[in-house]
Formats: sequence, C-alpha cells, structure tokens
Amino acid sequence: MRCVLAAALALTTLAGAARAEDIGSASYRFKWLGPNDRIKVEVFDDPAVPGVACYLSRAETGGVKGALGLAEDPGEASIACRQVGPIDLEKVKKLRSGQEVFERGASLVWKKTQVVRFYDAKRNVLVYLTYTDRVIEGSPRNSISVVPLGRPQ
Repeated sequence: MRCVLAAALALTTLAGAARAEDIGSASYRFKWLGPNDRIKVEVFDDPAVPGVACYLSRAETGGVKGALGLAEDPGEASIACRQVGPIDLEKVKKLRSGQEVFERGASLVWKKTQVVRFYDAKRNVLVYLTYTDRVIEGSPRNSISVVPLGRPQ
C-alpha cells in the first residue's frame, strides 16, 4: 500500500503542469468537528500559453476526514479563463489539442479534478474543459470556458 501511495504521489506531482494560487473560499455546509465544507476559488496560468489565466472553483469536503486529507471531494467544478496578457498565436497553433494543463487531487489517491485545453482553429479560440474523474468511474459533470484569440482565420 505504501508503494502505491508513493507512486500515485509521484505521478500527481509530475502530471500537474500548472500550480494554482488560492484566491479565497466560502463555507457552504457547517461541520460540528473540523473545518466546514467549502467552495474554493483558485487561479492558475496556462503553462504553455502565457497570457491566459484560469479561475477554478471547486467543492472541498471539510470535517475530520477533510482536515486529515482523507475525504473525497464532490466531483463538481466550474472554470472561467481569460486573456490577461499578450498571447503568441504562432505558439498556440503548434499546441497539441486535448492537453491536460492542470490537475488537483479530489481524494487521497484515485480521484482528480483536471483541466484540458483544446484549440479550435476554425474559430481561433482556446477552449478549457474541467471535469473530475476516478480510476474506475468518472463524472459527466463539467464546465468549459473559451478564450478568443482574435479574428477567425
């Protein structure tokens, strides 16, 4: 079991392309013991597209299990991405579509919330998709955000 945890931690560390900064949180469910359940808001910069920042809101389970890092967070998240600086269009055109740009664990080992980037060349936009999955079964709950890159080609 220890080897599995170490391997999962190593893979999560390597796979997580972007680092998020905490913006704030709001409590949505009171817990008698431990922290309340919260909705966290984080921001991360797209590591391959400087000039794009994505704001991610996601539920985080509190209570004793949440405080100890043993709780499984709900598979619900929302995303809003915006252009916050100049974007190199030539670099964007060379990107692989469907690339994971952000990942955050939603349980001790098997569940994660992730953000995947797509490039729609016809409309000249970047599309960011967030969803939560598990090793065995995922959730169809998702959210997208679109960043226009200028006039369509």
